[in-house]
Amino acid sequence: QRRVRDAKGPCVLEMPSGTGKTVSLLSLITSYQLQHPEIGKLIYCSRTVAEIEKVVEEAKRVLSYRDQELGVKAPKTLCLALSSRRNLCIHPIVSEAGDSTQVDSGCRSLTASWIREKAQASASASSLCNFYENFDSEGKDALLSGVYSLEDLKDFGMNKGWCPYFLGRHLIEYANIIVYSYQYLIDPRISDMVSKELKPNAIVVFDEAHNIDNVCIEALSVNITSPLLESSIRALSTLTTELSRQKATNETRLKEEYNRLLDGLARTGIARLTDEVRGEPVLSQDVLNEVVPVLCVD
Repeated sequence: QRRVRDAKGPCVLEMPSGTGKTVSLLSLITSYQLQHPEIGKLIYCSRTVAEIEKVVEEAKRVLSYRDQELGVKAPKTLCLALSSRRNLCIHPIVSEAGDSTQVDSGCRSLTASWIREKAQASASASSLCNFYENFDSEGKDALLSGVYSLEDLKDFGMNKGWCPYFLGRHLIEYANIIVYSYQYLIDPRISDMVSKELKPNAIVVFDEAHNIDNVCIEALSVNITSPLLESSIRALSTLTTELSRQKATNETRLKEEYNRLLDGLARTGIARLTDEVRGEPVLSQDVLNEVVPVLCVD
């Protein structure tokens, strides 16, 4: 394994379950990081939340033993587990939603920038997430050390009044060891938000790597159901109706503005207006038909 690391090449390690491959990898790689400070982070990818938590527990034992052996010479290390909002949210209402999509939607409805601007303008802070607001004002400069599982992050966030999910996202930049699911590195929709800042010299471990092909297929597949299609059709119908209404409103306003412009020119003597001029306006019907408003859809 050390020769592979020195050669900067891939390695496949096959061991039976229960023979200590996780602790072996963590011991080897963290020691290698200690001897070669130029090496980047250790990215340990696991398949399920339960497996992520097991890796973090192993990391606690390895780093605790290392700190005990090195004493005051032991470097400060941050090992961090990261997961979705559903597994890290501590908001009393949003966290009760069982479905991951509902949790994500509920979180965004309280933390989106335009929602916050609207609430602040109306002095209605009660419609925001206090945990996110506290993190935004107090926690963006936080630097931690130690080993934090998902439950540890939630406990820390509860004690500080900070959002554990956004705290974890912030700490990725400073962590020496990051433990998360395959999707955070493989799925382009997620990796672009979470893992794009990771340096190319990072060490990546895929635990239970025989599952990678299924994860890739799932990440790059789209499931379209009948309810989704029906909902999309209703949304398009609503959008079409709203566009037609606003187009008619804007066409009327444009004609009124045109007539006011002609009246102003007539009063100043710049143009002599007749009924014929008003009957054949410069604004043709095809121009009026192109008056389409811009809608902001969230």
